[in-house]
Amino acid sequence: MADPFISVAERLAPAFAAVAGSACDPVVRPSDRADAQANGALALAKSLGISPREVAQKVLEAAGDVSDILSSTEIAGPGFINLVFSNSFIAQQLFEATSGSRLGVRASARPETVVVDYSAPNVAKEMHVGHLRSTVIGDAIVRVLEFVGNTVLRENHIGDWGTPFGMLIEHLIDMGEQNAAHELSVGDLDGFYKEARRKFEGSDEFKDRARHRVVLLQGGDEDTLRLWRTLVSESTQYFNRVYTQLDVLLTDDDLMGESAYNHLLVPVVERLQKQGLLVESDGAEVVFADGFTNRENEPLPLIIRKGDGGYNYATTDLACVIDRVERLKATSMLYVVGAPQAQHLQMVEAVARQAGWLPEGSTMNHISFGSVLGSDRKMLKSRSGGETVKLAALLDEAVERAEVAVTEKNPEMSSADRSDVARMIGIGAVKYSDLSTDRVKDYIFDWDRMLSFEGNTAPYLQYAHARICSIFRRAGVERSSVRSVVPHIGEPQERELALRVLRFDSAVWETIDTLSPHKLCTYLFELATDFTAFYEHCPVLKTGHEDTRESRLALCDATARVMEQGLALLGIRSPEQM
Repeated sequence: MADPFISVAERLAPAFAAVAGSACDPVVRPSDRADAQANGALALAKSLGISPREVAQKVLEAAGDVSDILSSTEIAGPGFINLVFSNSFIAQQLFEATSGSRLGVRASARPETVVVDYSAPNVAKEMHVGHLRSTVIGDAIVRVLEFVGNTVLRENHIGDWGTPFGMLIEHLIDMGEQNAAHELSVGDLDGFYKEARRKFEGSDEFKDRARHRVVLLQGGDEDTLRLWRTLVSESTQYFNRVYTQLDVLLTDDDLMGESAYNHLLVPVVERLQKQGLLVESDGAEVVFADGFTNRENEPLPLIIRKGDGGYNYATTDLACVIDRVERLKATSMLYVVGAPQAQHLQMVEAVARQAGWLPEGSTMNHISFGSVLGSDRKMLKSRSGGETVKLAALLDEAVERAEVAVTEKNPEMSSADRSDVARMIGIGAVKYSDLSTDRVKDYIFDWDRMLSFEGNTAPYLQYAHARICSIFRRAGVERSSVRSVVPHIGEPQERELALRVLRFDSAVWETIDTLSPHKLCTYLFELATDFTAFYEHCPVLKTGHEDTRESRLALCDATARVMEQGLALLGIRSPEQM
């Protein structure tokens, strides 16, 4: 085990068990007064009827000689056990962690099949800044879950069905298929949608045509379906351009639009009827989910089929649950959607459990998030102030701004290299600004802050990685050549950096346990900060320090590998020069 905190907990667990008479958690945590602190004596003292300090003393006696991992132990306060790792132990753990591609991160003890539902744009509508959060948070969650060995199924639940498609298809016919396809292909989806909406609201004749077209679509009319496929295909090509620009994992294989569940809508109703869960309320067929009430404390219904026979979002979402559990064999479902959908998803989960479609042990979690705000602390708008910022335009601007910053920082860089690095920095800056914020909170979009080479930003972390790569270039040494070196830990800054590298495992697992990418961001920022302190106080290539050179190069390489892997788990690339 490469994580020293886990190693020492495993070492002390038998001693605690010997004192307690049964298995007992040592409760080992990082400490400001030592490397670690075992706090398990406090809870154990109450059951044993002796003081926590006595318990702590008995634990240390039972543990015996621990000098191979600890340089000192101390009982402090009411019974805390302060633990200081030996430098040789830290060095060996670091060597073991970096000997493999996983860099010390534990694989999942019980790998799951996880469906992650994220991004979810609408056909014939452009992706805006509101889609940014779902897409980058979902992408990071997918990467981290896959890294520890889970089978992860990405599902992009696009809006590709429903009553709006009547007006969209009729507008397509009015324009002519070829002209409409061209307009959609150049990315003017919003213009197409708005013009269709304008005609729908302004013309009764067009409105009647649109409504009839919906009937044809839902009835499976082949010509209508062909026109619908044109809309979906052109929109999908646009989505793919944005996903490529944003550098996320989503592909056409991950598309699961609302239309994909049409065949399950009738079975949802039939199965709920058979189980006696479906009841009539105000002309609609609904299910009253246990535990949900409105403001008047009356039971709150989940509408399954409306009075006109149409299906609701809840019907599709229940069909998703059936499909994901019964066909995909998912044991965990994660929904990366905005916070306002919380009650809806809770009710869907409750009904799915009442119906027996979500078996014991299967989980359904809502990964909610706040909004992206402008400097006025209102929803981020375009420069004109009238519209939500389009995602493609925002990403273009990020790369343009990054290229200016790279040119100022490294004017000697070739044009081709500068273009590549600018894309890594610009896209990385946008992603990291989003991911480094606790996802449940709103955050203010600030170009100057996110593109800064100082502070908790992607450029700062990317620069730390690039700086290490430059050290090896100047030394004329291949990074892989130092990976057989067990580093010597002497200076405090070496020690702090080595311990931080070894906390990568905990950072990854805390991110998974909380489904919060900002935990990993915080760790990487602390890693970069510790590297800066190390680099300033511990000469690597300076004349007169040849005896520590190889060891410190090994420590540099370990840091760069963890930084690169950590950023990759966030979907951010690490340039080798900046």
